[in-house]
Amino acid sequence: MANIDKHPAGSFCWIELATTDQNEAKKFYTSLFGWSVNDNPMGPGEFYSIFQLKGRDAAAGYTLRKDQRDRGVPVHWSLYISVEDADQAVAKAKQAGGSILMPAFDVMDVGRMAVIHDPTGAVFCMWQAKKSQGIGVAGEDNALCWADLSTPDPARAQKFYSDVFGWRLDKSERDNSGYMHIKNGEQHIGGILPVAHRDPKSPAHWLIYIQVADVDAAVAKAKQLGGKTLMPPQSIEGVGTWSVLADPQGAVFSVFKSAR
Repeated sequence: MANIDKHPAGSFCWIELATTDQNEAKKFYTSLFGWSVNDNPMGPGEFYSIFQLKGRDAAAGYTLRKDQRDRGVPVHWSLYISVEDADQAVAKAKQAGGSILMPAFDVMDVGRMAVIHDPTGAVFCMWQAKKSQGIGVAGEDNALCWADLSTPDPARAQKFYSDVFGWRLDKSERDNSGYMHIKNGEQHIGGILPVAHRDPKSPAHWLIYIQVADVDAAVAKAKQLGGKTLMPPQSIEGVGTWSVLADPQGAVFSVFKSAR
């Protein structure tokens, strides 16, 4: 297990669940991943639930507000990307063709964040750490290990994210599917799916991957807990096994076990 004390700029630093039933979601994820949970008051009757893995922050969850539900915001997992300066990063995203859903604002004294729509329609958050770096654990079962972008325009997305975060994207010589690997600095952190491998009816989105010890066992447990299997376990030799699931409220995520 690797403890994380600081996320490099451009890395995935936090995942956050927006749900319609926070208590049921807490039961689901604590049972599925063995996470513990700390509830932090946000306001009258509102709590921000921080999920922990072995005493380190791993994820969070909150209940969708009425104004979000009224706008048709679905339950979802949000992906946060680390930045050195949120205001500068927002300006860069706007210049690169992104839409600013929420300009940079302070989250008390823990950090500064913004919510961005990339030019192809996918939503993500930026995080400038102050007191909270975000995820504090990596390379461990039941922690975030990867994220994929599903978009109808991979070339446009590639230019946007490269311009904003300095990512490099490359294709594997052994893979002719068109999948592009995202490299932040010297670390591969995720990918962009080829158009042929996505549902054309699905809006652009980021999909988070949680590392597990056994994908089949995780899928069976998720089903037992009220979740749904959206894609049964699949394997690629030399890469690993994964499955796409939805929690009982409908938030989509993937579980993954590396073959390496």
